[in-house]
Amino acid sequence: MPRKARYDQRAFAALVRKQHGVIKREQAMSCGMSRPTLNYRSRAGGPWPALLPGVYLTHTGTATDDQRDMAALLYAGPRGVLTGAAALRRHGIATPAARDVLVPEEVQLAGAGFVRLHRTARLPRGFLVEGEIRYAFPPRAVADAARWLTDIGEVRAVVAGAVQRGLCPVERLVKELEEGPRQGSALLRRVLAEVADGVRSAAEGQLRALIKQAGLPMPMFNPRLFVGRAFLAVPDCWWPDPGVAAEVDSRAWHFTPREWENTLARQARMAAAGIIVLHFPPSRIYAAPKDVIAEIRSALAAGRGRPLPQVRTLPAR
Repeated sequence: MPRKARYDQRAFAALVRKQHGVIKREQAMSCGMSRPTLNYRSRAGGPWPALLPGVYLTHTGTATDDQRDMAALLYAGPRGVLTGAAALRRHGIATPAARDVLVPEEVQLAGAGFVRLHRTARLPRGFLVEGEIRYAFPPRAVADAARWLTDIGEVRAVVAGAVQRGLCPVERLVKELEEGPRQGSALLRRVLAEVADGVRSAAEGQLRALIKQAGLPMPMFNPRLFVGRAFLAVPDCWWPDPGVAAEVDSRAWHFTPREWENTLARQARMAAAGIIVLHFPPSRIYAAPKDVIAEIRSALAAGRGRPLPQVRTLPAR
């Protein structure tokens, strides 16, 4: 290797800075870097580890999430857009660690390494940009992620995460479902049906499935309760006739200690109003479903025939 490699170092440095320290082979050569220099730097054990075929990290060490996202887009080409799990991570929603990229139908490149490419005639009309990283808006990202997941619990978590954070109105998800392919949409359809009933979290969705499977009366999910004109609470589940509420007690769905305290205060107000309040942590819903159903069945039986609290109920918004 020559002692001094001659290339446009200013242009190269600017490009690397914009791209989070990641470079594509063709880009380095367009800056005037010679093939021998490039081969030397990207050799096995060299200073430029390969993240994907023809895409390199320009320093040693472990690649960050931004660098992997950038590498995926460089590999996919100039019209690629991150979607699914990768886009949702950028929106602040924890998901399985895949990197899915939408590319035009005519792209013949296959996926590689940690990247899955999806050829589509429905490239997003618009997308978000952070530096050189392009990623889909939440409705498209959620719908795509749901189509590629095979576990309904994971689909519930993705949908609930987007809806609870206000990132994705349910109506936009329904539109994405209707406009997108039917293939792979079954789990998303099931979860959106749950959301239409008022379900707002993955654990609530699992509880709804247990209640339905056990043949128990279906409760209202996240209704608004009032005593007279005074607002009382929004329980996770509500059986109006016996006056029974069930709460899915999970700190994961409360974003601050204050909101967790508000949850406990809400449950205390319901109990003070004469409502039978059940508490189920998500771990118990998944690990001991028969016990959960038995407690609900017992509470519904205990509530029948007793003086009911004077509670007015409005459905979830």
